[in-house]
Amino acid sequence: MSVDDILLETEDQMQKSMEATQRNFNTIRTGRANASLLDRIEIDYYGAQTPLKALANVSTPDASTLMIQPFDGSTLTTIEKAISLSDVGLTPNNDGKVIRLNIPQLTSERRKEFVKTAGKVAEEGRVSIRSQRRNGIDAVKKLEKSSDISEDESRDAQDEIQKLTDKYIAKLDEALAAKEKDILKV
Repeated sequence: MSVDDILLETEDQMQKSMEATQRNFNTIRTGRANASLLDRIEIDYYGAQTPLKALANVSTPDASTLMIQPFDGSTLTTIEKAISLSDVGLTPNNDGKVIRLNIPQLTSERRKEFVKTAGKVAEEGRVSIRSQRRNGIDAVKKLEKSSDISEDESRDAQDEIQKLTDKYIAKLDEALAAKEKDILKV
């Protein structure tokens, strides 16, 4: 494995960490209805834990309502029960064909809680990015130890990995700031 391979692999892993953090941000509630709020909900479907998206069509007819239309009508009550038991904090209304979730306006206290949650998600992302940095630097040091690269090349590669780390942490901080702004917007 060459230094270039290590740098490409490290950047790829950092990008994946960034994308995972962004997906986690999307599951945090803001004042508007968003289908990704239900991404973490899994339904017991014939003995297997199945994501809600695989069992139903989730749409947003207006800014304060989510509508869930199951592909199989027999799963309606199971989906309703799973939403009730989840940490989403919404009460499902079942009319026999679809489930509607009314998204109430958030109180300022609840908004602050969601900002804290977003901060925790961002910190998990930072930890993941730093872990990728450590893996990259360890791989470069192994190359140096086995005399495949010089000490100067090793130092340059480690500096490059640190620049990648700084770049992705800055991107993550921007995403966090945007999410906080979105949460706090009334």
